[in-house]
Amino acid sequence: MTAFVEHDNPGPFATDGEIAAINLESARCGAWARFAQDPRLPGVAEEIVANERLASQFLGDLDVLDRLDTLALQFERADGSSRALLVQAEVASTAHRFDDARVYLARAVRMGAPREAIERQVLTIDQACGVELDAVLAARHGFATASGRLEDLVPLGAVLADLERFAEADAVYRQAFSSYDDVSPFPLAWVCFQLGLLWGELVPIPDPSLAAFWYRRAIAYLPGYVKARVHLAEICASEGRTGDAEALLLPALSSRDPEVRWRLADVLVAQGRLEEAERQLDAARSGFDQLLEGHLLAFADHAAEFYAGSGNDCRRALELARTNVANRPTRRALKQAHAIAVIADEPGAASDPHEALSAGASV
Repeated sequence: MTAFVEHDNPGPFATDGEIAAINLESARCGAWARFAQDPRLPGVAEEIVANERLASQFLGDLDVLDRLDTLALQFERADGSSRALLVQAEVASTAHRFDDARVYLARAVRMGAPREAIERQVLTIDQACGVELDAVLAARHGFATASGRLEDLVPLGAVLADLERFAEADAVYRQAFSSYDDVSPFPLAWVCFQLGLLWGELVPIPDPSLAAFWYRRAIAYLPGYVKARVHLAEICASEGRTGDAEALLLPALSSRDPEVRWRLADVLVAQGRLEEAERQLDAARSGFDQLLEGHLLAFADHAAEFYAGSGNDCRRALELARTNVANRPTRRALKQAHAIAVIADEPGAASDPHEALSAGASV
């Protein structure tokens, strides 16, 4: 069954987001079933990685990283080819274990893995780590020019945003949105979220109204988009619309994402519902602790933000922020570490935030 929705203002049609989420779950389970029958089936392990990443990115499924670790281990045992190494690299990268991913890719090169597959993974890792961004930009521009596809345009917009070329990033994102010619809501929700993030957090002077517009559009395409709900709820709460913020967050509680409970706790505090807020805050703290125990590098940045704020543990926040910087020294990670160091009254915190890299690496 396929349904279509049209959103406010002209924009691409897409399959109904709730139906798409159901279809994703069906495809995910089907791929795992085929993998169980024969792990070496062409493309099945790669399909699982793609489906699991969608479940993590859009639906807030916190068990994805554990399932992917299982996949990588089982595939390695069943397949000794470069395919297994590429899958292991993809899984490690998804968990932000970038050093491990580079090791797998180096081994895959020696085994003759396809050049483009290697190049694209290295590109993704370099961009995520904030290194060689001029080279990343050139490569992203080449891919986007050659294909004109949303899947290549959005990463190009992201690296432009990383380089603080915000107007160009906005133009590329809008091109990706307007030129999309498929019916899956996932890519459209992705580019809408990126535009919301650009105008809500990345530009020097945020535009909450414009950011909210794009977050709402992301949710219109995909009602279960947890991250979009959280970010829009933050904007609503900052404007005193705590009822709207609560309404956005409540449907996302089923994801078990601790950030949902954290933001809900803040909303409840603003409403004077302090006992409820404390329960949600305790649940958020427990959730972050559990995630950090299993996948420290994947959640260090969000956990650092939590402990620097409502989590009320600046020392732990600073430790996590520096762990994040050591793993991926992006401009944003450096700024976060510097801001938390200032809050924690760390000696030397008033200096240039880029100097935090050397300090963070030694922690």
